[in-house]
Amino acid sequence: MDGTSADRFDTGRFEASRNRLAALAYRLLGSAADAEDAVQDAFLHWQAADRQRIRVPEAWLTKVVTHLCLDRLRSARARREGSAGDRLPEPLLDGDPMLGPADTFEQRESVSLAVLTLMERLSPPERAVYVLREAFSHGHAEIAEILDITESASQQHLHRARRRLTAARRGCEVDPADARRVVEEFFAAASSGRTERLVALLTDDATAISDGAGLTGRLLRHDTPRRIAAVARAGFTPTDAKRRFAGGSPAVHYALVNGGPALLFVVGDQVIGSVTFDLAGGRIATVRGIAAPDRLVRLTEAWRRGPDRPLIGRW
Repeated sequence: MDGTSADRFDTGRFEASRNRLAALAYRLLGSAADAEDAVQDAFLHWQAADRQRIRVPEAWLTKVVTHLCLDRLRSARARREGSAGDRLPEPLLDGDPMLGPADTFEQRESVSLAVLTLMERLSPPERAVYVLREAFSHGHAEIAEILDITESASQQHLHRARRRLTAARRGCEVDPADARRVVEEFFAAASSGRTERLVALLTDDATAISDGAGLTGRLLRHDTPRRIAAVARAGFTPTDAKRRFAGGSPAVHYALVNGGPALLFVVGDQVIGSVTFDLAGGRIATVRGIAAPDRLVRLTEAWRRGPDRPLIGRW
């Protein structure tokens, strides 16, 4: 095999792992854009390496991507010290390769927005161990090799991560039809101003989090059903001012985002807002509003490939 053929062969070996590496990086970073950058950096490392000496390319690439992500997490944590608030994870439309693997409940749960949000509270090593174990089924010996730690340390990191993520773990799957019904009822009640119905659809300890359309520099949080109902009424009731701000009259679509129910607000072919919901016991436990344009780029690209009929054509 000549040099050019060898390069093509080795590039093909990397590309065969790209989706898996991107899914790993997304879980670690909570950002599709950052995940793509990490994978591209890994490709540069791959090109520069003596590939003849790499016995198991998948293991080598997993280690490189993990360490690149850990570097980014540590750098981001240092930059955020003293900041007003963190960002919500970047939402992804179901079917996006970055959400894989999704064969088991644990794998699907590890990429839910609830888990990704709480993972911000973990240290970078805890986050890496959790993802490698829960989402990619690596044993502690493999994780120790990837992270350059002991097996005992890997086990301790996983124990701490699981304990801190308990609040986000659903424990069971939500029936898709029930989820859609509840979300559609919530939207109908909010847009028509029925406060009591909104409160009834929320759990007693419900929370709502919004990025303020990326304009506030911090997350906005509300943590009582009546306050959430008031905010939902204000946010979901259409006005001319909101239409001007949005650049038109949005269509409202129901979708699955990171495995959970969501409403997408779309103007033309651009998703301008994503509202996601976590359900518990048939009611809404968490509402997340994401409208920062840079957090909706990949979701918009995926939505354009297969838009469905909207719940409302003009909001």
